Amino acid sequence: MELRTLRAFVEVVRQGGFSQAAKVVFATQSTVSKAVKQLEDELGLPLLDRLGHRSRLTAAGEIVYRRALRLLAERDDLEAELKELRGLTRGVLRLGLPPIGSSTLFAPLFALYRQRHPEIEIRLVEHGSDRLNELLHAGEIDFAGLLLPITEEFASQAVRREPLMALLPADHPLADKPKVTLSDLRDMPFILFETGFALNRIILDACRRNGFEPAVAARSSQIDFIAELAGAGLGVAFLPRMIATQRTQVPISLVLLDEPGVEWTMAMAWRRGAYLSPAAEAWLTLLRRTWDGDGSI
Repeated sequence: MELRTLRAFVEVVRQGGFSQAAKVVFATQSTVSKAVKQLEDELGLPLLDRLGHRSRLTAAGEIVYRRALRLLAERDDLEAELKELRGLTRGVLRLGLPPIGSSTLFAPLFALYRQRHPEIEIRLVEHGSDRLNELLHAGEIDFAGLLLPITEEFASQAVRREPLMALLPADHPLADKPKVTLSDLRDMPFILFETGFALNRIILDACRRNGFEPAVAARSSQIDFIAELAGAGLGVAFLPRMIATQRTQVPISLVLLDEPGVEWTMAMAWRRGAYLSPAAEAWLTLLRRTWDGDGSI
């Protein structure tokens, strides 16, 4: 049963005849007549009792007409909803963001997106990279803010590249140096983020390349707390420069970490080849217009 045959049948009833119905559906009278006949043949029952140039509904026709009105209304509602989606007057954007750097990098973009598309519902989750990887892989979010490098299953847009800074107590012997290496810091306890943060892996992998495993004094998911611990002399912590320089209220010294291949590169990732809703496409378009390909603003 096709919707076009139901539409022809409904208009015959509404318009009181085949000729008027043909004008409404922009077809010939013969085409409309054949459509109704096709519907009757398919159902195996007459739908119209034809009396000369006039027709009236049979009992079966009453049922089909009533049901057809509902089906056609559903079709119209479907088309309207899809038009709303294409016009971004409704929809959902599912974002996964990390605790490190999101307020600086994504809050302005978030606000701009909301301003342009106020009807889009934004569902935001915040986790470390490991959990965001899992959610993105499972299709539970459209985008995730992840540190490069990422797996080949994800496509990505670089957002920001930053060097890492070592956070040292203000009275530490290395506090006045312009830069330090991990080897310079190997005898100090390290203050790291909780398990699941990609920044930990970047630091620990670099330490292993330098031939040592650092002692870990503390772990936390709170940036301010980590900075306070470093300032109190508990150990050395590491943050991207743009985030570290915001911790001016803490008595710490910020020293550039001079390690080849050790940097903090934030990217927005999505599943390669996956369907992106119009709301998600609008986010990606805005993202690409905001940052160029190498992550520089």
